[in-house]
Amino acid sequence: MLQEGAHGKWTVSSSDESTEENSDSEKPSTSSLLNATRDRTSGPQYPCSEARKVAHKRKASPLKLSDKKSTEIPPAEKQRTSQEGLGWCVSSSDEEPEDQEKQVHKETLKEEKCDAPKEHPLNLCKDDELSENQKEEDDQTPSEAQDTWDLLNGGNPFRFFLTKVRGIEQSYNSGALHIKDILSPLFGTLISSVQFNYCIDVGWLVRQYPQEFRKKPLLIVHGEKRESKAELLAQARPYENISFCQAKLDIAFGTHHTKMMILLYEEGLRVVIHTSNLIAEDWHQKTQGIWLSPLYPRLPQGTTGSAGESETNFKSDLISYLMAYNSPTLKEWIDLIQEHDLSETRVYLLGSTPGRYQGSDKEKWGHLRLRKVLK
Repeated sequence: MLQEGAHGKWTVSSSDESTEENSDSEKPSTSSLLNATRDRTSGPQYPCSEARKVAHKRKASPLKLSDKKSTEIPPAEKQRTSQEGLGWCVSSSDEEPEDQEKQVHKETLKEEKCDAPKEHPLNLCKDDELSENQKEEDDQTPSEAQDTWDLLNGGNPFRFFLTKVRGIEQSYNSGALHIKDILSPLFGTLISSVQFNYCIDVGWLVRQYPQEFRKKPLLIVHGEKRESKAELLAQARPYENISFCQAKLDIAFGTHHTKMMILLYEEGLRVVIHTSNLIAEDWHQKTQGIWLSPLYPRLPQGTTGSAGESETNFKSDLISYLMAYNSPTLKEWIDLIQEHDLSETRVYLLGSTPGRYQGSDKEKWGHLRLRKVLK
């Protein structure tokens, strides 16, 4: 909505989406897919915030200054160049107009050089360095079965782990997990899974599943809208087993930052809460955190009420959090959680959902929930 005030025209942004965009069917239109395909040639393969795209562009096209050029710069220019990184410049009145014009021209060329397109589009698969890292990541195999089994059944009462970092001695990765470890058959015979995340590379995610699980039903819960949503849907077109659920945010500047997996096995159910985006960079050389639940067995048929609840009320808190999405797509997973025994959980779940709360509801989410738990 365009409005005009004393300081000019301004726009009011609203997070209220149309019924069509907020529907769980999430089928991309032809025009949206064409735009998404065209947009991918100038940014990462996964949809995410503009800030992340700009950071990726700077990383792919860094500004390089040679030693030869620095020796040819007059003293006045040296002083100004050394201070450009601080975000301000010192102007000298001793410069001739011609010199100032040359300097402006030089800075324009430098800026154009930085923004000039490369031979290949800005694409994670085209960039040589990232492509090599991605190849190594895709080739990575899960840990030795015995080592991982010992890790899961060792003395770790809170079941908190760090992610593996490539390029370092194996001894430093002791007790760490990779996403391929979490999704490996050693953890269970997968039936279906749901992935909650903020930034997602669908192709990379599919490759992290073992070959025998890559066609199992996969639900992706995301917070993308408009162009980035169309791009995400376009990524999943080759995979018939993937469906989507959009988190409906009532706040204009809200983002869906939840990073969680729920894995349904023939043997039971597992919940994984972690800090990594579902992209190669976050699992390659960054230390991230993972909480891995025990394998929750299925309750006897006909069990109702609060059966399978833990001392920390983890089960009811998780169900309440999923219900806050108000999505029929997640109803199936809420029912599955209700059917399993989560009594072995030893941690509290602190969720955060957009909204305005009064009374006792204020202590259900966020920092007020943390304060209540600490009391």
